[in-house]
Amino acid sequence: MYRRMYHSWPVGCQLSDRDFGRVCRGVTESHSLAQLNLNLGVVSTINRTKHLADALKTNRSIQTLFLHGSPLLDAGLVTLNTALSTHPLLVSLDLGDCMLGDEALRLICGMLPPDGAKSGLRELTLSANPSITTKGWARLAIAVAHSSQLRVLNLDYNPLGDQIAGMLAVAVASSRTLEVLDLEGTGLTNQSAQVFLDMVENYPTCLRVLVLAENAINPELQQQISDLLSEGEEDDDKESEARCSAGIPTREKTTWVPHSNSHPQRVLLTSGLGESLLAETEM
Repeated sequence: MYRRMYHSWPVGCQLSDRDFGRVCRGVTESHSLAQLNLNLGVVSTINRTKHLADALKTNRSIQTLFLHGSPLLDAGLVTLNTALSTHPLLVSLDLGDCMLGDEALRLICGMLPPDGAKSGLRELTLSANPSITTKGWARLAIAVAHSSQLRVLNLDYNPLGDQIAGMLAVAVASSRTLEVLDLEGTGLTNQSAQVFLDMVENYPTCLRVLVLAENAINPELQQQISDLLSEGEEDDDKESEARCSAGIPTREKTTWVPHSNSHPQRVLLTSGLGESLLAETEM
């Protein structure tokens, strides 16, 4: 089963405003920082959000940004929106448990531009944001259906229910890139599972992993879906091998490795709380 790994601050550690300012200055000045981890409430005030936004507007290297557990609210996303949506390399964004609502989700959908438009996010985490309504999730489903970049979507531990899951199934069927969808603990039933089963059984899809754990779904249904997705992946591999054997150029694989660094010369050394809050090196 697909599982994300969160890299967080050590338990009990806190970052002072002074040190947070130093982090932001480091982000501003960096030319090789690929991943920035501010999980577990580090961005705890609107002033910190503003400092981070200013730093991101200048930075040109970050690809992955973790803000999981920061009490941003919609106002925080409004503050960060320009910096996030215009960043030239940002492809992975974790906004799980950030107390977001429909207005924030509207802005996030702007980071999933339609097919043929500018590049957007490849991985998006919106876990545990229960204030988002059906209207907000419907907007996201439409954006996912037309996004030309998104590979991984994590919506675990949101009270979605079968109605929203049905919308997402349509979005998955329409998407030409989405490979991982995490719906763990989202209040789904066998009704949702049957919809997804019908989709993967009868229609071509890029989906390779669908997480349905901790829902009121028959394990046999979950296994059927998993088996069908695995068969689809095997078929793709066989097709690639056949094309190679025949001397036919293979299609580019679209697999997106979550939280990976696509530029090997850029390495982030984990931020600490001592004298050197930001340490980075170039390979």
